[in-house]
Amino acid sequence: MKFSIYLETAKSVSNTIIIPCVEADSIRYSWNDQSLELKSSLFTGKKDTVYSLVQDGRLFIFVGLGSSPEFKTIQNSFRRLTAKQSSLLEGEIVLDLSNFSEDWFLEAAVSGLKLGSYRLSHFKTDDLGSNHLDMVSFVCLSNISQTEEAIDRGEKIAHAQLETFKLVDLPANTVTPQYLADWANRMGAQYNVAVEVFDEHQALEKGLHAFLAVGRASNRPPRFIILDYVPENPEKHIGLVGKGVTFDTGGLNIKTQGMVHMKCDMGGAATVLGAMQLAASLKVPHRLTAIVPCVENAIDSNAYLPSDVIGSYSGKTIEVIDTDAEGRLILADGLSYMVKNYAPEILIDFATLTGSTVGTFGYSCAALFSKNDSLVKDLQKAGDAVGERMWPLPMWDSYQSEMDSEIADIKNYHGKPFAGAITAAKFLEFFTEKHPAYAHIDIAGTAFGDSEFAKTKHATAYGVHLFLKLLENL
Repeated sequence: MKFSIYLETAKSVSNTIIIPCVEADSIRYSWNDQSLELKSSLFTGKKDTVYSLVQDGRLFIFVGLGSSPEFKTIQNSFRRLTAKQSSLLEGEIVLDLSNFSEDWFLEAAVSGLKLGSYRLSHFKTDDLGSNHLDMVSFVCLSNISQTEEAIDRGEKIAHAQLETFKLVDLPANTVTPQYLADWANRMGAQYNVAVEVFDEHQALEKGLHAFLAVGRASNRPPRFIILDYVPENPEKHIGLVGKGVTFDTGGLNIKTQGMVHMKCDMGGAATVLGAMQLAASLKVPHRLTAIVPCVENAIDSNAYLPSDVIGSYSGKTIEVIDTDAEGRLILADGLSYMVKNYAPEILIDFATLTGSTVGTFGYSCAALFSKNDSLVKDLQKAGDAVGERMWPLPMWDSYQSEMDSEIADIKNYHGKPFAGAITAAKFLEFFTEKHPAYAHIDIAGTAFGDSEFAKTKHATAYGVHLFLKLLENL
């Protein structure tokens, strides 16, 4: 799929024109000597509607955006075209944005068209995985002042999100800890990001005991991935940590339902990796350090046990109450390692951490935990701008006593049917050394789910674009 700026020949040679429309009582459109007026009974530009019309051998596709279109509305509207009506798209197509002047509108349209090319048929043996959209080219008729830049940005946003889709949607026997390490190395080489990977032996030497405990029952060895993007004269230093449980059986506290979807438990890792790719590809002016601890939580005779007391990189001891509260254990070592060795000004983790978050917010909103009011506002503002919403839950110290252990410094689960997401956040905070600008984002309900774009649950790339907007607002 290729994009270019408006050419004078476009109006005479193209046989397909896409026209986005804000909702109105009547829709009128002119193309060369052709004038079209759509009856309100046919099309008014209502959100999520499409109307196609053939006249004098040309196909006009009108895309409804509603009365007050936002970034996500526009992105999904164009994604719908390439996802559901790709048979209409071939050759050179004009994308007529002459009625819109905002750069972000073009970014949303371009990224949406590219996202719609994604298919889940990664392992089909027939030709269903092929995609003729690779041969389609779009010519943008635009009054936007920075058209080339907006197209480039939209493509890079989509490329990072598509990579994130793939990382989450591929099965766990493909996306192993080593696979994620290899992916990070390839991305780092392409975008000038330094990458270091600890294997299980190096992790033991470093003292990453909580991280190693979770992965020790799997024959797919763990990998502790560190990425560092350092531009010239960086303005700020931001640390990212992503939960990378490539498959979660629950361990000896085995899951009794929903295990088929647990390939998505590395959604936080995928978000962090995709966000690093996007930020580096756009050469943001901030230093970004990411830690992605990757393990498989399996079961064998070497599995860690409920009631075990394990160590951690921080030196603090942890009583294991539930082996299915494993993500917070690897994050504990990731957060501690980040704080001690890199000391970023802002520290954020993304994790598919608790079902409690889904019970609270469903699948449309992530849970945000932070004591830094300014960071909370910045994250919410960034999320609202791109349709990736989050809402804060309390981080009051009164919840910390729920994680008290009689035998160790802290326990990994309070074992009660309430405040699961909050107590998990308090556990993570325990390993941040009271970092003044720390935020935990629980994306259990937003990283993987149902939508109109597939018949089964699939990745959303939640957090990738949000993190870019945050960086731009700092």
